[in-house]
Amino acid sequence: MSENTLSKVDPKHAFLIRVGEVLHRHGTPSHRLERVWTKIANNLGVDGSCLYTPTSLLVSITDENGETTYLRRVDSGAVEVDKLIRFDQTLEKLDAKQISIAQASEELEAIADSGSPFPMWIYVIACAISCGAVAVFFKGTPSEVAAAAVLGLVVALLELLPVRLNWDQGLLEPIAGFVAAVSALAIANFVTPIDDRLVTLAALIVLVPGLKLTLALNELAVGHLSAGVARLAGACVNLLTLTVGVAVGWRVAAGWRNIPDPIDWSGNAVWSWVAIFIAPIMFAIIFRARWPQWPAILLVSIAGFTASLYGGSLWGIEVGAALGALAVGCGSNLYARLRDRPALVTLTPGILVLVPGSLGYRSLTAFLDNNTIAGIDFAFQMVIVAVSLVGGILTANVLVPPRRIL
Repeated sequence: MSENTLSKVDPKHAFLIRVGEVLHRHGTPSHRLERVWTKIANNLGVDGSCLYTPTSLLVSITDENGETTYLRRVDSGAVEVDKLIRFDQTLEKLDAKQISIAQASEELEAIADSGSPFPMWIYVIACAISCGAVAVFFKGTPSEVAAAAVLGLVVALLELLPVRLNWDQGLLEPIAGFVAAVSALAIANFVTPIDDRLVTLAALIVLVPGLKLTLALNELAVGHLSAGVARLAGACVNLLTLTVGVAVGWRVAAGWRNIPDPIDWSGNAVWSWVAIFIAPIMFAIIFRARWPQWPAILLVSIAGFTASLYGGSLWGIEVGAALGALAVGCGSNLYARLRDRPALVTLTPGILVLVPGSLGYRSLTAFLDNNTIAGIDFAFQMVIVAVSLVGGILTANVLVPPRRIL
């Protein structure tokens, strides 16, 4: 919305609309955004309501002139931890009457227009290292871990193209899937035998919409049906287009497949723990969290991974996922209470380690191989794990109620 349009709107109305837009664009889930928006409106003495979906924002405000409804087209973006913290601080100052609405508006605009806390090359390297760490979680060999890191670097560079080349939305996923699949097969044929399917999945892990799926089910669970259904549909389409790109790559370069005989890499158990210490920091960089938040993100992520690992080994994958999410949720809410920061700072990177996106990818690739039983099994596991994660997060909010809304 242009500044000229905003200037014709009541200042309180314009500020509330802008709050909804910036929180929407920087990755705030619907149930959190609507709660924080309502709290701000009440603090400003405004009676209103807010409805959020991943592609729109509907705001209704009632004052002495009657009810006014505003509709804005806003695309939901990825979580940017640093900006969410700064938005939260600005809104806290407004709530405490330390700044005026005009000053708060200026601060929100400055934060929204600010750049990433890290140079782009650091983001690209973080994506590559996180893909290598994921390959370790998948029990890959050293060659497969190295290949996943290299292809993760390539996929991260491809992420820069849509903005620079003005691609239509949705074109990135099939192209990235195709490039990763063909590149993995080329490495297997011309460089060293590897399990190209493992490498392809690890290289694409940043694009696999496991987090979107979990957020969608969380929104559905708390009654935000329109946002949950829309986000769930978007996640499914992203996963389908990603898999289509991979499938085309497999068909084009099918003759290059060269999977080595299974080996028992004795160092995998040790490197898995090394990876769990590295991956959360890389995810923190991907979500634009500054280094002062890294220790908390690391502790919460390790707690969730450990709870999920041992809970899963004792009682099954569903219980493991629920315990992991419970640990991440309790840790995030405790961090929010002790540090007076949004729980999303640690919740988003911490839950990313647990999300079931890889199961959805494996389900679709199993269907491509005409392995219907395995495809259904993976799909069912994906849904069960996602629901278990949501149950763990909701239980955590009961056991350790967050003092913060964000």
